[in-house]
Amino acid sequence: MKKIDYPFIPEGREIFYVGEDNEFMRAAKEECLSHSTDMNQPTGSVAVLNGKIIGKASNQARIKHKKFAELHKRMLCVRKLLKVKTGTKYWLCPGCAKFSDHSEARAVKDAKRNGYTTAGADLYLYGHWWCCEPCWNAMIEGGIKNVYLLEGSEELFVRKK
Repeated sequence: MKKIDYPFIPEGREIFYVGEDNEFMRAAKEECLSHSTDMNQPTGSVAVLNGKIIGKASNQARIKHKKFAELHKRMLCVRKLLKVKTGTKYWLCPGCAKFSDHSEARAVKDAKRNGYTTAGADLYLYGHWWCCEPCWNAMIEGGIKNVYLLEGSEELFVRKK
């Protein structure tokens, strides 16, 4: 596998990859397609412990109106207009999901809300090719052991400049 230059990855951590036939990746994809409100980069995540899904979530943008969301996607993203570095300053744009609304952080919260500990759990993320620093921090704080992305995600989910 070729080396991927992630915008951020914590020291000592690595990202693992699974195929689309993986049951947990399929569950993350279903979560993404069914519940994400972010039209720019819809994602879904599932937290898995001992072979059981204990938490799941999709990312949520603050703009819910379909026409405004489409405008945001096409041209009115404040972060794009200001050329903000990817993975940062989500609070600047109401059309971008804040990191606390990203699927990774929300899946950890969902597992805890469901009464589970996430210490030693794995997280499967569909719809993106890396995790931003605040999401990594939330996963590390929650004790997530491994992060899995879809094979080829660095090509499938890269946003066009």
